[in-house]
Amino acid sequence: MLGVLAEPQRLPPHALRPHWDPSTRLPLNPVRRSLYAHRTHCTCYTHCTHCTHRVGYGHWPLGPAKATEPALLQLVLGDAKLQFLHAQLRFQLESSANFLFSPTSFSSYYASPPSHRRRFPFLPLLASPAHDVLDSVCHIPPPFPTAHPTTRPLTMALADETNRIVSEFDFTDDDLNRHVNEFLSQMNEGLQKDGTSLAQIPTYVTGVPNGTEKGLYLAVDLGGTNFRVCSIMLNGDTTFNLTFNKVAIPKELMVAKTASELFSFLAKQIELFLREHHADRFEESHVRRRNTVSNEEGFRDESIFRLGFTFSFPVQQLAINKGLLIRWTKGFDIHDAIGKDVCALLQTEIDKLQLPVKVAALVNDTVGTLMARSYTSTGKSRSILGAIFGTGTNGAYMEKTSNIKKPIPGEYDDSTGEMVVNTEWGSFDNQLNVMPSTSWDKALDAQSVNPGYQMFEKRVSGMFLGEIVRLAVADMISNEKSSLFKDINSSSNDWASTTTISPQSGFLKPWGLDSAIMSVAVSDNTPELSTLRQELENLLHVYTPSLEDAQAFKSVAYAVGRRAARLSAVAIGAIAIQSGKLDDPNEEVIDIGVDGSLVEHYPYFRDMIHEALQAIDAVGPKGAEKIRIGIAKDGSGVGAALIALIAASKETPNNLIEDLRTVAKTSRRPSSTFSDDLPALPNKSLLVGGAFGAVFGAVAVAALWWAKRR
Repeated sequence: MLGVLAEPQRLPPHALRPHWDPSTRLPLNPVRRSLYAHRTHCTCYTHCTHCTHRVGYGHWPLGPAKATEPALLQLVLGDAKLQFLHAQLRFQLESSANFLFSPTSFSSYYASPPSHRRRFPFLPLLASPAHDVLDSVCHIPPPFPTAHPTTRPLTMALADETNRIVSEFDFTDDDLNRHVNEFLSQMNEGLQKDGTSLAQIPTYVTGVPNGTEKGLYLAVDLGGTNFRVCSIMLNGDTTFNLTFNKVAIPKELMVAKTASELFSFLAKQIELFLREHHADRFEESHVRRRNTVSNEEGFRDESIFRLGFTFSFPVQQLAINKGLLIRWTKGFDIHDAIGKDVCALLQTEIDKLQLPVKVAALVNDTVGTLMARSYTSTGKSRSILGAIFGTGTNGAYMEKTSNIKKPIPGEYDDSTGEMVVNTEWGSFDNQLNVMPSTSWDKALDAQSVNPGYQMFEKRVSGMFLGEIVRLAVADMISNEKSSLFKDINSSSNDWASTTTISPQSGFLKPWGLDSAIMSVAVSDNTPELSTLRQELENLLHVYTPSLEDAQAFKSVAYAVGRRAARLSAVAIGAIAIQSGKLDDPNEEVIDIGVDGSLVEHYPYFRDMIHEALQAIDAVGPKGAEKIRIGIAKDGSGVGAALIALIAASKETPNNLIEDLRTVAKTSRRPSSTFSDDLPALPNKSLLVGGAFGAVFGAVAVAALWWAKRR
């Protein structure tokens, strides 16, 4: 019997392909595709035994004869076996349309007399219920060739609105050169004085590694929403072995009332890491450090782990292991920490746990990227720039110390004539002298935790790109004329269904669009954009998006990503110019180390940077050929370890004495391991013992200092 009419289910395009009868080689349900647009179909179906396609029982869906006749005629006449029906078919279709599409047509067919059945000899072939049920088999490949749907142009209103928004993000070659000149100007201003947009912070790192360094070092990385603890074994042949743990920072600690809440959490993660991965050395070092004065072997410097602290926030660095926090970024907001030495904050919490760890170096993630690239890269050309293009963006480069005119407090090695400078270029052009500023850029800045700051970062980094796209697309959704993610009827959708958007869609919520879907949009080059459309439905709850919807979203996402890549080229090109190596015939390669999700995973991001570099007047195609952009693997870990190594090699006897003082302080704290074993002593004995210990400690310090000098 005929199936009951119902609202059509949303099926993917492959479910609408015809299925074939093995004996007649005709479609089992040849008009389903034609009638789908009329929102009627037969709900009586089974599944093909060879695939997941649905196969009709042969019942015709009810619908207008005029819509079905051309499809039926084409399918029947397309098979050479049925050419003998050609003369009779049109007459029979025209004269029996009511019969063909009446509710009782097929059920009454077999009950009719033979003379009646002879008038319609093709009906059993096309729609025999019993035959279809018994032979619901899909032959692969089908006998008739099928063509992929072709990409259709956007409707006029949607196309106009898409082009208008895309043009807002256009970044021309003239814009590129104007930004490079402004970047160079703000770089030099930052080298002259403090308090500028580009902070140009001296890092006290005056050299880069060459790949021969060896040793075991710790590194911790606080650069965003995760905290990572690493141990790095440098093998001395440009290779290394790395072990790490990573943990998410609890949201409440990112906005804690006191700095101690955050840094005590970090210190606890260091302890857990040492117990898990370096238990033997941890226990040995732990005991020695608590009992340094009473231990006959004295102070064992090698038992303490040197740690490089990668801290990816703006700081005023005062020494290689000292820096005052200027401001928080990336969603952190702990006012108690502003203006404090972040190394001291971490060391205090480490000492509370009596861990055998010394914070030896404060490292910006871009400085670490530069160091890691220099250690692992091959060839005689050393890296001049380390850059991050990920959740945030920043760069650090080698600058001549003679160009740094502002005071550099503290001591540093000036023998090399160079120093790594942390640009903090995320805040480039906070004044918006030249920076592009669309209405969506302004809206994003207003709702951020730091309005008016990090204006360059808010147009380049992955943390913000998705929100810019979301704001632009949300305006298109609210514009009735553009009809984005809306269909007047199902015939305007190539998937033959009406598009709807859920009220819970990420498009309608602040920060509801992850930048990762931009990569999907850019990389999907299929005719139907099927991958992108599936992600729009799965991730953003846009149900059955049309091809036109996907094309519009892809165009906006590409425009935002391209602007970010060309802005990135502004920073890279300006520093290449500042280095003076573009015109140096002895410099065959200008090596640049980069890290971050954008340069690693966003399709064509580095290609777009190279394209933009060629358009910079002071670089040009020849200069762009010299610039080699390479991924720096694990810059925040390996780079921090390398700087900790450099810091340890430059320690003086004063550092050793300070370590002994720290050990003495921690050794006086009660220890659950040893306090129960100590005998009870009278006060007089304690006084004598204390005086003797002080004398012995002074002698030990003097002996160590003399040994170090020798």
